[in-house]
Amino acid sequence: MTDLNSSLFPFSAIVGQPQLKQALLLCAVDPTLGGVLIRGDKGVAKSTAARALTAVLPPIARVPGCAFNCLPHAPAAACAICTAGTPHASLAAVPFVTLPLGATEDRVLGTLDLARALKGEVNALQPGLLAAAHRGVLYIDEVNLLPDHLVDVLLDVAAMGVNLVQREGLSVSHPARFTLIGTMNLEEGDLRPQLLDRFGLMVEVTAPRDKQVRADVVRRRLAYEADPAAFVAHWEGDQQTLRARLMAAQAALRQVVLDDGLLELISHLCCEFEVASLRADIVMHKTARAFAALAGRLQVTPDDVRAAAELVLPHRRRRKPFEQPGLDQDKLDELMQQAAQEQSQQQSKQEQHQPESANDDTASSPQQEDDQQDGDQGDGGAEQLFQATAATAARQLKVDAPHSSKFATLAGRRNDGADGVRGRTIRTVPDSNPASLAVGATVRSAALRSAAAGSDSVTLQASDLHGKVKLAKAANLILFVVDASGSMAAQRRMETVKGAVLGLLTDAYQRRDQVAVIGFRGEQAQLLLAPTRSVDLAEQGLRHLPTGGRTPLPHALQLALQTLEQAAEAPPLLVLLSDGKGNVALEAGADPWRETLALAGQLAARGIPALVLDTESGYVRLGRAAQLAQALGAEYLTLEELSADNLALTIRARMPA
Repeated sequence: MTDLNSSLFPFSAIVGQPQLKQALLLCAVDPTLGGVLIRGDKGVAKSTAARALTAVLPPIARVPGCAFNCLPHAPAAACAICTAGTPHASLAAVPFVTLPLGATEDRVLGTLDLARALKGEVNALQPGLLAAAHRGVLYIDEVNLLPDHLVDVLLDVAAMGVNLVQREGLSVSHPARFTLIGTMNLEEGDLRPQLLDRFGLMVEVTAPRDKQVRADVVRRRLAYEADPAAFVAHWEGDQQTLRARLMAAQAALRQVVLDDGLLELISHLCCEFEVASLRADIVMHKTARAFAALAGRLQVTPDDVRAAAELVLPHRRRRKPFEQPGLDQDKLDELMQQAAQEQSQQQSKQEQHQPESANDDTASSPQQEDDQQDGDQGDGGAEQLFQATAATAARQLKVDAPHSSKFATLAGRRNDGADGVRGRTIRTVPDSNPASLAVGATVRSAALRSAAAGSDSVTLQASDLHGKVKLAKAANLILFVVDASGSMAAQRRMETVKGAVLGLLTDAYQRRDQVAVIGFRGEQAQLLLAPTRSVDLAEQGLRHLPTGGRTPLPHALQLALQTLEQAAEAPPLLVLLSDGKGNVALEAGADPWRETLALAGQLAARGIPALVLDTESGYVRLGRAAQLAQALGAEYLTLEELSADNLALTIRARMPA
């Protein structure tokens, strides 16, 4: 661990990113904060800062060889080393454990120690990553891509602080309290709300816009790569100073006092920002105290509470899909100013030893009226583009993938598949060449066979091997193909269409699907959004989609076919919103309608499930969208049916019997 830390980029040498560094240091001062989520674009030093933190963390007392990182005087019952006697503890670096996205549950939780089990030992646990991270840092790069079964594991352990292993005949528990640090890029989608709330703090990181700051970043990085040892040695003095500061803050944390009035301010801020989780109040209290301790103070100030709110509230106040995360700084300033005025008035009354009177209430009312008037001001003119109608509670429509589909054997995010490589284990089966060995079932089979043969020892044969059958989940790909031509340019219809698509996107957000958007108008179709898990980007693209021009429907279907072929690993659904009145051909002189039907036949031949939403209106209708749906083998709905209750979409891919 020491050698690893000595080769890391020094934490003190990181240029800029003050809020990121502050959040990491706060987690070092108080590990019970719950960790920090670092969100931002790629290449902005998210991982560098997280890894560099370990080199400045004060060391912990640890028994050499202990796989559970036990407290020296409170060993875990499963730890054979610490429970064997009174082993001598020594100072060691804080554990920094990386959880790979492809890790199995056995590797994370721990599993049966086969070597010890064959010797007849009871509850022989081989510790996993959670045991290694106890009293340290558990780091997850691209945490938003973590499989659901590992997210469930983390939620359970983070809630209890204990890892309970009940598998392969084991029933073992051990402490697992760690600082969770996760990094993510919003382009890859957001986190599940339950896991998002488990992160105590959240920081948005962006690349510096100042050219001098960017140049300093490049200079230091190049100097580090040219001679890492010399670079680390150059910054060692700053590292030691920061380490001593952290040690002093940790020692003083218990003595830091937060007045009851500031506690009420914390709860007031949480209420005003409509934060549902009570965890926010608790974490803000702890964060404000950590701010004071890090600054060398024993009394929390309102500035500490405000700084804590900027780290604790932004990721907890988001209540609806597509509502942008963040904190209204003007509103926060206003609330803090009101709190300061109230405190000043109370102090003034206490100094004058006079009770509250009607005059005091009257004196404060003009200011309150001014605040209300400021809050009622409008936020500017509306955009010239068509707005979207609001989505309401939706009923569900199920679209079944054909049995012949090449995607029918793939497990989707909405689907359960018992042939997944990763996922939770649902049963074990005999398998002489298992992809994932079921250790407990294999040992039991060998023990029973050896006992039946009258053997005193347990031997392992190929016939004893068992494999795990896992229930896997993955994302679907929903491709929206939206007609934005002149035939769709009537304002009321386009508003309804956008509202309908946003309703479908809401369902995709809740189920963590991938989405892609194709818009077509003028002379060709355009891929507005490549397949991504960030439905926020899809929503932004649709809200700013202009309309007008001709209808290149064949171009749109051709681009849809190419997009789905390139993303062949995800079970897809094609959602087409159009009136079917294509008038731009792929080839000069060709019939656009014939080309449309031919491309629809190609999509149907590939077994791609589809949904056609007919946007044609008026008394006289050509019914082209209905014919197109028939050629696609797709479900068909009219715009009137869709806008009645903003249908949400549910995909259910059939698994073979």
